[in-house]
Amino acid sequence: MSRDALERAIPHRAPMLLLDEIVSCGDDRIVCRKTFGQDEFFLQGHYPGFPLVPGVILCECAMQAGGVLLSACVSPDAGIPVVTRMENVKFRRMVRPGETVHVEVELREKVSRIYFLKARVQCDDKVAASLDFACTFTKVDMGR
Repeated sequence: MSRDALERAIPHRAPMLLLDEIVSCGDDRIVCRKTFGQDEFFLQGHYPGFPLVPGVILCECAMQAGGVLLSACVSPDAGIPVVTRMENVKFRRMVRPGETVHVEVELREKVSRIYFLKARVQCDDKVAASLDFACTFTKVDMGR
């Protein structure tokens, strides 16, 4: 699925839209892809001479993929997805410019208006990051 589909599903836009495409999407699971370029804003100074994609960016990729997955579960007027908690965050492999990650997010449970998800970010078939997170939807005035 295209970048247009991503932009219809979540409010993120460049430079903070951190997914390139949706590889597959079902009722409770999504796989997205992101290739990190040499010119990403967050690589400036992280680290000079040995640029690394920050772990928080890998987490953000996962949470954006979760938002895309959940956009199919809620009505269009539900608002925007916001993360309420992250747990069990683990980083296992460095990701460098030029590498592609596959982001897999699974919806584990819904309790009231809270969605609980599990994510795995892989690079070259090795886990780079994993996390559990929860989110909900909130209404905001996007015109402000």
